[in-house]
Amino acid sequence: MTKVTFIGAGSTVFAKNILGDCIVSPKLQHLEIALYDIDKKRLHESEQMLIHLTRKYNSKIEITVYDDRKTALHGASYVINAIQVGGYDPSTIIDFEVPKKYGLEQTIGDTNGIGGLFRNLRTIPVMLNIAKDMREVCPEALFMNYTNPMSALTKVMTEYGGIHTVGLCHSVQMCVPELFQLLDMDDTGVTSKIAGINHMAWLLEVQRDGVDLYPEIKRRAKEKQKKSHDDMVRLDMMEKFGYYLTESSEHNAEYYPFYIKRNYPKQIERFNIPLDEYPRRCVAQLNEWEKRRDEFVENDQLTHERSKEYASYMIEAMEHNEPMTIGGNVMNHNRLIPNLPEDACVEVSCVVDASGITPEYAGKLPQQLAALNRNAINTQIMSVEAAITGKKEHVYQAAMLDPHTAAELSPDDIIALCDELIERHGNWLPSLQ
Repeated sequence: MTKVTFIGAGSTVFAKNILGDCIVSPKLQHLEIALYDIDKKRLHESEQMLIHLTRKYNSKIEITVYDDRKTALHGASYVINAIQVGGYDPSTIIDFEVPKKYGLEQTIGDTNGIGGLFRNLRTIPVMLNIAKDMREVCPEALFMNYTNPMSALTKVMTEYGGIHTVGLCHSVQMCVPELFQLLDMDDTGVTSKIAGINHMAWLLEVQRDGVDLYPEIKRRAKEKQKKSHDDMVRLDMMEKFGYYLTESSEHNAEYYPFYIKRNYPKQIERFNIPLDEYPRRCVAQLNEWEKRRDEFVENDQLTHERSKEYASYMIEAMEHNEPMTIGGNVMNHNRLIPNLPEDACVEVSCVVDASGITPEYAGKLPQQLAALNRNAINTQIMSVEAAITGKKEHVYQAAMLDPHTAAELSPDDIIALCDELIERHGNWLPSLQ
């Protein structure tokens, strides 16, 4: 059997999407799915849920649960990662509460900015330990990373972990359908080109039968902006910089110095920016899980409809040499995007087949887009530097280089903020000097 190890399997709903996709695939009935999580209760809930699915669909896939991570990884061909170090409580709460004391507001805080920086600091050491285990027991395995911050963690696993890694995010495959639905357009037969960095990749081309659809998209977007809706920031960015973004407005609102500003509170209302959105989602998800737990865990009639997540389709492509194209996060070592740094992680089209992951050359981005990406890359690279070296000065520098943080706080306040976050997170962070 081919072994697929899922780390962070206690995320039961996400495990259903990824692993349920494998269970219902006729081409993947030769798999062993190995589950591991530090939360034993949630781990066994996921096991029970997946066993229900295998029985429902008469699947031959074998579900196994491991108490030891290295044993779970032993002999794996694919490793799917969905961990969240520190969880909502205490880490996400700290990531939002402390910056707010300094007047720094956030929406999601899992990719860029202060929230992304400190999520990197507590996640990178764990990722490097996973990489160490993999080098010992499954060195040839493909590491499929779903954990944020995507770019920095993919960089760490590739450059410092020595593991063949691809970062996966559903924002690429959802970009065109969501945009066309928002603007009441038909996306049948539409072709597109997307490249950039995770959560800040750009819809560079969008056509049907060779006809550029951007003029009509921008015309409709201008009309759409006359009334409040949930994608105000992305449409505004498209108006100002010329291209649509892959990730949602609530994410992108905090990636730039433009939108969340204490001195312009009406702008937050104008662009319908949901401050503290991620903590609200976390609380809602926890409450929802308590209500729906039995539906997933105790329901022997549980069904599954295959999702649009890449993982199962990629495993099919590699196992059966059936090429497919994904939007993947990989290192820019071969200058896939020439006007972004070579040591950055970029999001580009990649061909998946029996030979593995082959990134495609994307070419130069329009300079204004590359500039926006480089601003985010600066903090990503410095956050990796901070985690690897253990130097507080690099933590401060990473924070000061973040566009939103720098626009709101003075250097001294940024340093004080970082010091308080370091103290509050305590043992969740590596030792910093």
